[in-house]
Amino acid sequence: MMTEPTFTIKQTAELTGLSEDTIRYYEKIKLLPPPDRKDNGHRVYRAKDIHTIKLISCLKKTGISLEAMRPFLKASGNPDPAEYIELTQTLKNHREQIIEQISSLQQLVDFIDVRLEDGYPTGEYSDQNPEDGAKPLSVEEMSYFPQLRKRANRRIR
Repeated sequence: MMTEPTFTIKQTAELTGLSEDTIRYYEKIKLLPPPDRKDNGHRVYRAKDIHTIKLISCLKKTGISLEAMRPFLKASGNPDPAEYIELTQTLKNHREQIIEQISSLQQLVDFIDVRLEDGYPTGEYSDQNPEDGAKPLSVEEMSYFPQLRKRANRRIR
């Protein structure tokens, strides 16, 4: 008879990339079910626990709060997505927010690239020089100039 592999908290931490304290915290706030324990009281984790911890890590990276994860964790064990239409919509909305954040960050990268291309940090360009007449662009102003974005993107790729 083959037994399911088990893992110590240290092994679980190594497999998931989280600290032992973080895993204990997730247990404390009941994101993770209480693990089985050996006779000596040490925690015993199984593959399903590792999967749940990795799911929590992925959701956390998306910016979803620990509290908002609870329904996703509950749904992860159910193979019928039709029961979780609201969660699907929540994920779609969260995805759109992330896309907006990416767009905003890309504008910042473009702005920095243009400033670097113009020699700003080397002193070749100074917004303090009254003879220059050029006023530095804000990120918002730069978003109005697609040619700046194209210019910056040519160097990124």
